[in-house]
Amino acid sequence: MIVYGSILSPFTRKVLAFAREKGIRLELKPAGPGQGGAEFAETSPFGKIPGFRDPGADGAGDFVLSDSSAIVAYLEAKFPMPGLIPLDPQNRARAIWFDEFADTVVIPETGPIFVDRFLLPAILHRDGDEAAASRAEREGLPRVLDYLERAISPAGFLIEDRLTLADISVASAMLNPMLLGARIDRTRWPRAGAYLDAMLGRRSFAWMVEEAAALIAAFAPAPARRLRRAG
Repeated sequence: MIVYGSILSPFTRKVLAFAREKGIRLELKPAGPGQGGAEFAETSPFGKIPGFRDPGADGAGDFVLSDSSAIVAYLEAKFPMPGLIPLDPQNRARAIWFDEFADTVVIPETGPIFVDRFLLPAILHRDGDEAAASRAEREGLPRVLDYLERAISPAGFLIEDRLTLADISVASAMLNPMLLGARIDRTRWPRAGAYLDAMLGRRSFAWMVEEAAALIAAFAPAPARRLRRAG
């Protein structure tokens, strides 16, 4: 099975981490603006990453799909063990909520940290808006962390005291701002800080953290920074 995308994309990372936690081997092929060609376009008609291909699925032709949430739903249905999307109706709904929270709250609230400090100047060769990045770090990131501090259980997970899609989605979305120096005050957000350390230290994520940091360091004017910590 093939995923078309970039290690710098939180949506691509969600699929890769989800698959690795299930023991599924996926091939990552670079795709995105100006990359991927017709093979990628077949999987993602609107050019959004990630795209996905399951060659000869179920003895038929290739099954192609786009959108990270749709892809992980397919993987969960095809490879149900270990289950990463809860079966309990309420917890299943909560997992979908946290997946949506990552995509539509975390990324918009913190996105300028990555977009304006790295993506625009280093990759797209356009001026980034440092005021927008600073505002996201000063206002958006704390809103996200305040919520996570309340939502994380004492066991260190979001649902059922075990790893689920909820944790994978949130950790995937939080990595980019952290690589670009987003600050987590451990005196204010001790549970959220420890949670992110644990999630991003898992084998399913650690290799992506290293590769993403190396890519940022290679393209950015200054080396990629690890998360700044206070307290």
